[in-house]
Amino acid sequence: MAGLWRGYQVLMTKYPWTVQIVTAGSLVGVGDVISQQLIERRGLANHNVQRTAKMMSIGFFFVGPVIGSWYKVLDRLVVGGTKSAAMKKMLVDQLCFAPCFLGAFLCISGALNGLTVEENVTKLRRDYTDALISNYYLWPPVQIANFYFIPLHHRLAVVQVVAVAWNSYLTWKANKM
Repeated sequence: MAGLWRGYQVLMTKYPWTVQIVTAGSLVGVGDVISQQLIERRGLANHNVQRTAKMMSIGFFFVGPVIGSWYKVLDRLVVGGTKSAAMKKMLVDQLCFAPCFLGAFLCISGALNGLTVEENVTKLRRDYTDALISNYYLWPPVQIANFYFIPLHHRLAVVQVVAVAWNSYLTWKANKM
């Protein structure tokens, strides 16, 4: 395990953007597999591989680039590594970024699932508030620790490890019709 972590760190140093995107896409996919197998109890025979591929594509092309870029912007907006700066970053992250990100995530997954605009709006009205409240139970303490203890180039990875559980919930919520 230590060897994997060292290899990951070497790759993060050489190719931070690529590694962050691949990590995000892979872990969103893992979250969907967990969602289908443990939450929805589909079993391997009924596993929707196409859905997992869609969720991974959202991870590769939306989650990874958007969150990776957001952390860079946030580091410029709120400078410093103090407890106060970590708290400010968490507040800006959770009050400004998270609501927009969740809405976009749910809309993108709805569009990829073939929902019409009207169906997507109805689904967003039904699921958005639940997802946002659940977000506020999990992410503020994770983000305070992340912003205070973790260097910028590892923040997306920390978030994605915690997000395996979150992604399981979010992919279930996004694919629940």
